[in-house]
Amino acid sequence: MTEELKEISEQQKESWNRFSPGWKKWDNMTMDFLKPAGDEIMNLLNVKDNEIVLDVATGTGEPGLTIALKQKKGKVIATDLSEGMLEVARENALRRGIVNFETVNSDISALPFDDNTFDAVSCRFGFMFFPDMLLAAKEMFRVLKPGGRMATSVWNVPEKNFWITAITGTINDLMKLPSPPAGAPGMFRCAKEGLMSALLMQAGFKNINKKEVSGKLPCGTAETYWDFMTEIAAPVVAALSKADENMKQLVKAEVLRKVNEKYPGDNVAIDSSAIVIYGEK
Repeated sequence: MTEELKEISEQQKESWNRFSPGWKKWDNMTMDFLKPAGDEIMNLLNVKDNEIVLDVATGTGEPGLTIALKQKKGKVIATDLSEGMLEVARENALRRGIVNFETVNSDISALPFDDNTFDAVSCRFGFMFFPDMLLAAKEMFRVLKPGGRMATSVWNVPEKNFWITAITGTINDLMKLPSPPAGAPGMFRCAKEGLMSALLMQAGFKNINKKEVSGKLPCGTAETYWDFMTEIAAPVVAALSKADENMKQLVKAEVLRKVNEKYPGDNVAIDSSAIVIYGEK
């Protein structure tokens, strides 16, 4: 990995560690939100009872925890760049009485496992943030046993993900921030048609297929949505840190207006769309 990519990785590690308390606070709502993509990953992997599974970019533990919970003889090893997120994952495992779940602090670009170690690899919403996505895919391929399966989810196009564009679009419109470099880590980096399939094929995977999965962010009210996004979304917090108090209030007012206009009432559940991609070694 180049020095530039190492620097991106270190910045991400610091950011995820800083935001891990927010993820812990909002874990129940976040896991409900992300569950459809995790369920489809598990459905595609169809993990057997005695298999060893690697859950990459596990965050607070899913879908690795649920995979482990369904096994009697198998095991899940969960990796993440952030020690803070892994601490929350371990707490979740302890609370749920899951003993066949192990965490390893690791960068995806250099997984600390031998070749041909795992029967399956899961990765829910990690690829968009990997500094070198092809290197990440090659590492997943390397640690899989021959015939092993990999399934991952990425966010679909912005037009189908109002849950994030409601706030990021408003910030961009009102604050006129410069656009990130093309191909830089970000929410919609993997949404381009055919990108993930081509990437996995280049890494060596075969029998690749994909499926769109819809979901909803069950935030209840626009105010709760604002609190949630400003406590767990690092790009949002980073952008708002550049604004004075007046601008922050303008952004908030416009975000609340957009959400209330699209989802009136006190049962706000904001639409989302992901793509789940599957491949075999």
